[in-house]
Order: sequence, then C-alpha cells, then structure tokens
Amino acid sequence: MKSKIITLIVFCVTTFGFAQNIDTFFEDTNAFLEAHVKNGRVNYKAIQKNPAQLEKILTATNSIKIDKSDAAAYQAFWINIYNLSVIKGIVEKYPVKSPLDIKGFFDKTTHAVGGKKITLNDIEHKLLRGQFADARFHFVLVCAGLGCPPIIAEAYLPNTLDEQLDKQTRIALNSNDFIKVNTKKKRVQLSEIMKWYKEDFIQNGTEIDFINQYREEKIAKKSKISYYPYNWNLNKTK
Repeated sequence: MKSKIITLIVFCVTTFGFAQNIDTFFEDTNAFLEAHVKNGRVNYKAIQKNPAQLEKILTATNSIKIDKSDAAAYQAFWINIYNLSVIKGIVEKYPVKSPLDIKGFFDKTTHAVGGKKITLNDIEHKLLRGQFADARFHFVLVCAGLGCPPIIAEAYLPNTLDEQLDKQTRIALNSNDFIKVNTKKKRVQLSEIMKWYKEDFIQNGTEIDFINQYREEKIAKKSKISYYPYNWNLNKTK
C-alpha cells in the first residue's frame, strides 16, 4: 500500500512539473513575441542586444516532451519552436539581408530544441508536415522572408491553435500581397509556397478549391495559375 502511495505521489509531481514546464514555455514565448514583433516584422536588432530571453526559452524546451497523440499541444509546441529558432538563427548572424545569406540556414544548421538536435527543415517536414496533413502549417511557419505569411505577436496555443491556423490562412489568402487576381483575364498569381508544396494544397481538390475555402472574394475555378517570385528580403522592423 505504501509503495502505491509513493508511486502515485511521484506520478502527480511529475505530471504537475510537465504541465508547469509546457505552460511556462507558451507564456514565455507569448511575452517574447509581444515584445519583439510588430506588424508582421521582427526587431532582430533589439533581440541581438539582449538574446538571453530567447536563449532561455529555447533551452527550456529540452526538458519538455510531447507525444504527437496530443496533436494540438504537439503542433503548437513545434510551430513556436520553429519560429523562435528562425529568429535565433537570424540574430546570430545579424545584420543580414535575407535568411538565404546564411549558408545552410534551413537544411544544415542544427538547433538543440525539444530534446533533439534538428534542422528547421526537419521540424517543418518531418515533425509537422510528415505527421499531419494540414496545409495551414504553411501560413504559420515563418521563414524570416517577406514572402512568408507574417509572423504574429503571440504564441500559438493548444486550446486556440485551430482558430489561429484558420485566421492566419484567411489573412494570407485574402491578401492582395499573397494572391494577385486579374478577374478580367481570369488569371491568378500565387505565392511560390503553393508551387513548392503543391501536394499539400491539392489533397481535396485544386489549389483554387483550397484557396476558395478561406477567401471572401472567390476565384473563378478555371482561372489560369502562375506563380510570382518569392521575396526573400528579411522581415525586419523598419
């Protein structure tokens, strides 16, 4: 009986400690983004002057493990880690004009986060896209280029993740900066994101079918599609 009580106490303490760690991660991430992100742009200069807060948040993720069966918490955790790791990677080399100026930024540089040593591409393609068929990831994973949908000044949270994914997808797909429509000629220019990851957007129809799920002004289904050049200029504050 005594051993069962001890086991129960250990389980409760461990569970509480985990919940506290993950809650702290989301709270600290939210505070960090609120302080350093404005209008979809990041104040890399200010972060570089005082990187301790960002480093502390990312280091703390190594004591957190979330199973993918807890889908909302897992996705929110890794989406935030991706965006924070992008910021850290830029800050370490700042000033730069583009993430592409940093050799191996997405596919070679590893980050010690979430109990793993992993690249940005691995977070996106293996931990998120590779586990869940949700094209909305492309509207919340921010690559530090202006061609990406804008980073938001708040953390993605498990209990609001679905609404946040929907909101950011709608913002992008209703923006004239992201979707360029010529209704007279029935032509539409899409971000190259939709070219590079076309398979994600045609799981239940065409690219236009996907776009029209979220767009207020629908695009004619027979519109001719092309893709405009991606803007890799850095999303720094002006």
